[in-house]
Amino acid sequence: MKKIGLLGGSFNPVHNAHLALAKTALKELGLNEVQLIPAGNPWQKQPLAVSGQQRMEMLALAIANCPGITVNDIEINREGATYTIKTLKALPKNARYYWLLGTDQLINFCSWHDWEEILDYVTLVVAQRNGYAGTVPAELAAKLQQKGQKLITLSFDAIDISSTDIRQRIANHHDVSKLLPLAVLDYIRQHELYI
Repeated sequence: MKKIGLLGGSFNPVHNAHLALAKTALKELGLNEVQLIPAGNPWQKQPLAVSGQQRMEMLALAIANCPGITVNDIEINREGATYTIKTLKALPKNARYYWLLGTDQLINFCSWHDWEEILDYVTLVVAQRNGYAGTVPAELAAKLQQKGQKLITLSFDAIDISSTDIRQRIANHHDVSKLLPLAVLDYIRQHELYI
């Protein structure tokens, strides 16, 4: 059975920390593939100023030289709010799935729509994120124990990059060339995004 890592997010824009996390998971967990899943309409966030098509195009540029990393457009193509559980239920059943998340998302995991059911579809894999403790919420720890599941922690050197910070830097005409793939930066400039 194939082992597939899933990394969801707005990818607004995709940056080097996203790619580093995907590459680390691919190697450390012995995955066949890591799928980047851009959110269509994230229910816990403000509407995105950049279209799903543009985010897909930036992702395609970012992974051009990253074997084993692909983009899954399942959420971009779905109408309505984006819920992780809906996505997981729609994936093929012939693989074992690993949901990759940062410690920042781990803290909020129990606020996700149908979070307990999500655990029936994936193994949670957590990567350290600067400024966030890696503490597992008590409610999640109890549920994992009840289901006989373990949380996997990636040995990942946290990279202090966020899409929010990149958007602010671009708007303020600051250099972001070391924070994201150059092909993505060229695309952002060409399409005059985030200014």
